[in-house]
Amino acid sequence: MTNTRALVIDDEPDIRELLEITLSRMSLDVDCAADLSEAKRYLEKREYSLCLTDMRLPDGNGIDLVRHIQKKLSHMPVAVITAHGNMDTAIEAMKAGAFDFVSKPIDLPSLRKLVDTALSTKQLPASSESSDKIIGNSPQILKLKNSIQKLARSQAPIYVSGESGSGKELVARSIHELGPRSQAAFVAVNCGAIPKELMESEFFGHKKGSFTGANQDKNGLFQAAEGGTLFLDEVADLPLDMQVKLLRAIQEKAIRPIGGQGEIITNVRILCATHKNLEELVNQGDFRQDLFYRLNVIQLNVPALRDRHEDIPGLIDALLSRIAENCGIDKPKISSQAQKKLIEYSYPGNIRELENILERAFTLCEDDEICEEDLQLERGTIVEQAGEAGRKSSHFHASLNHSSIDDYLSEVEREIICDTLEQTRWNKTLAAKKLGISFRSLRYRLVKLGLDDSEE
Repeated sequence: MTNTRALVIDDEPDIRELLEITLSRMSLDVDCAADLSEAKRYLEKREYSLCLTDMRLPDGNGIDLVRHIQKKLSHMPVAVITAHGNMDTAIEAMKAGAFDFVSKPIDLPSLRKLVDTALSTKQLPASSESSDKIIGNSPQILKLKNSIQKLARSQAPIYVSGESGSGKELVARSIHELGPRSQAAFVAVNCGAIPKELMESEFFGHKKGSFTGANQDKNGLFQAAEGGTLFLDEVADLPLDMQVKLLRAIQEKAIRPIGGQGEIITNVRILCATHKNLEELVNQGDFRQDLFYRLNVIQLNVPALRDRHEDIPGLIDALLSRIAENCGIDKPKISSQAQKKLIEYSYPGNIRELENILERAFTLCEDDEICEEDLQLERGTIVEQAGEAGRKSSHFHASLNHSSIDDYLSEVEREIICDTLEQTRWNKTLAAKKLGISFRSLRYRLVKLGLDDSEE
């Protein structure tokens, strides 16, 4: 049986001894080097599951070793040891391919978590089918899948950019599922949907009695994502005061709940996304440059649907299959004219708009075939614009008592359908006629709203 072996590079004997003792207690065999030259000689002779290197070495920089390992031993995770507060160096190292960083003075519990995650990364397969959730074989999508596969092995923060509806959360989730944190939680939060006065409590938690209404202790999003991934969607919507607190939590890898007496060490990977241009917001003073620099260690762009028309047939098939399965109804066919129209359409709302178009066509089609007129593309554009406006106006949800305009409209639809069903004594065929929709459409809406009794 081959023992797990780690390589430690540091020119300070005390640090080397501390790391050797710590890793040995984790059942790792450890080799220690005092400089780059000695480290490279070890790397030529032996295989390692993990490398820990200081940044400042007598004969060079730790980043040089990171680049060397990336070039010749790309599947071996290498973490860098940085001086406390020197985030610029840590970010530069992660851009060069470092797995993660640990700051001096070294916090041993944090180091052990880093090592456990790194060893899990080493055990990951070279490829996985999880990224097949991202449908398509266009050059843009193949490049995206390749990047996801590579970035899943790192712990570097990633900024997922792309238009609204293009699938940024799916990309973030794929990175999580392909990485060493896949068995832990993936926590997604829409930063624009949290009321400003509750934001700190939502992110960091609070202690009982810390403010009016705090009747019990509450864990925040960082604690919910412990050991896993925290995905900050629409991160551009964070107010400036919250940006400062988030920056500190990311840099220190620690949080302080409201009313808490001490800090809690966290082990969370940060992914973020927004459809806005963060660089422009930085230039306008609406987004902190230091937070942008910290979040944008690696940028991953998700292509717009109009730039990959060859993927549309596969997306149509997958989306229709999912809609049909959710409703317990056979998947309808789609006419060649309707498919041609969908392939030629420009999709200002991207994949989200395609899904909405297909859901509507699914309920309207007759004889189990979607025709061109079922698509209602001109109406669809207006609906998408209205839906997007509703999403942008989600901060008014408190007055509506709903999390979004979509929830509000669903509630209205539910009331209308329930009233009609009561009038017809739950005769669905008659209810559909009174509502002016097909039985198929009513069945779909009942399933979607959770009203289907499945007894017909």
